[in-house]
Amino acid sequence: MAESTTLAAHLAALAEADPGSPAISCAGASVTRRQLEQRTNRLARAYRQLGVTPDSFVTIGLPNTIEFLEAAIAAWKCGATPQPVSSRLPARERRAIIELAAPGLVVGVAPEEAAGHAAIPAGYAPEPGLSDAPLGEVAAASWKAPTSGGSTGRPKLIVSTQPAVVGSVEPFARLMGMTDGDTVLITGPLYHNAPFLLSACTLVLGGHVVLMPRFDAGSALRLVQEHAVDWMYAVPTMMGRIWRLPEEQRLGYDVLSLRVVMHMAAPCPPWLKRAWIDWLGPERVWELYAATEVQAVTILTGSEWLSHPGSVGRPVVGEMQVRDPAGAPLPPGEVGEIWMRRGPGEPPPYRYIGADARTTGDGWESVGDLGSIDVDGYVHLADRMSDMLIVGGANVYPAEVEGALMEHPAVRTAVVVALPHDDLGHVPHALLELEGEVSDEELHAHLAERLAPYKIPRSFERVSEPLRDDAGKVRRAALAAARGKPPADRFPEAG
Repeated sequence: MAESTTLAAHLAALAEADPGSPAISCAGASVTRRQLEQRTNRLARAYRQLGVTPDSFVTIGLPNTIEFLEAAIAAWKCGATPQPVSSRLPARERRAIIELAAPGLVVGVAPEEAAGHAAIPAGYAPEPGLSDAPLGEVAAASWKAPTSGGSTGRPKLIVSTQPAVVGSVEPFARLMGMTDGDTVLITGPLYHNAPFLLSACTLVLGGHVVLMPRFDAGSALRLVQEHAVDWMYAVPTMMGRIWRLPEEQRLGYDVLSLRVVMHMAAPCPPWLKRAWIDWLGPERVWELYAATEVQAVTILTGSEWLSHPGSVGRPVVGEMQVRDPAGAPLPPGEVGEIWMRRGPGEPPPYRYIGADARTTGDGWESVGDLGSIDVDGYVHLADRMSDMLIVGGANVYPAEVEGALMEHPAVRTAVVVALPHDDLGHVPHALLELEGEVSDEELHAHLAERLAPYKIPRSFERVSEPLRDDAGKVRRAALAAARGKPPADRFPEAG
């Protein structure tokens, strides 16, 4: 396929070559390539009438639906840039993003909530008299503009500097082990970068996107069996929920079609990674590490992980380096801040709207992740700088504590936050979604077998509301702020 071909033209060619093949399925509904082409041509004409112009943003605030991906394709056909946001954002936060993006159109939001911009609600249908014939050739200078920063309350747009052409998408699909015509299960929300990118990759390779409205462990395995899924996206939270299904249920589905399960977006506890490798085999369990900015990318298979346990792989795009707080490179195995770049003299693959990059004069950038690189060049993550706790001068990485907690069969999800402490500065506090009864003493004993005493939470809190969203993301700062001072220490010896 020609790298310079526009995404719009390429999708049109795929529709002409095999019009009856399924393109997208969601919640029992499907559209073929021809239907997708005709519907998005008509929709693009409607968007133009509503004010969408080349290189404007189209903010898409829809839930996971066929309609979401049709809106993105229609934006590309206008020469515009899809700008996804969560459909469940509070109105104030959504308005802040819309004001930042200044889009030509907001999709999925009532006009009175669109901060003065043109808007259409979910379920919008263009006038039937609009033509569904192909539009003229045009490609936006940026093919996507995902949102980030919601956890801090300061949203920013991460605008790709790559145009809406095949060459901006297809190489990533190949890196991730996708092949032409794959059926790909998208388990996460499209407003996050990875599910959106992976859906685009699938469509560009002429594949079939099977989209989940919301993640459910049993439904995911059912869809793998029903559609003979080749390639599946997951985050560790989803992997944990699938693994905790009753064994007879988990093993009752036919998952032999799966060639790749690619997980990303958060550190995967080693016990969970090993469980999936034992279940599916090492060559089918892949992992990717990259920021939304995609300055650099690592990928590794389960076989590599078995040789380098805890690693997220070696860079396959760009470079990574670990540095100390003064900016000096650290030797192999020492934890520091991870810095990334595409290469010497290479421009960044994105630009920010609403933020400034943390960068050096020679092109290195950091998004605040902590980790180390071993002697073989494999990257090992510790946590994010913003999440790390300092307890009496010692570093505690929430991801490590959360992984240990989730080894307990009663713990469905765990989030560890820092709460202020008069003596130690901060102490870890664990919030738990449980699947059964478990005492604080039992949790403490469970962790004492796995963690150093200072890493063990001083207190445990049971919650009923979800701690993580469908992409496995957590608003850690907001959870901590809502709790203030910790309860009385249950386990003071942990200090």
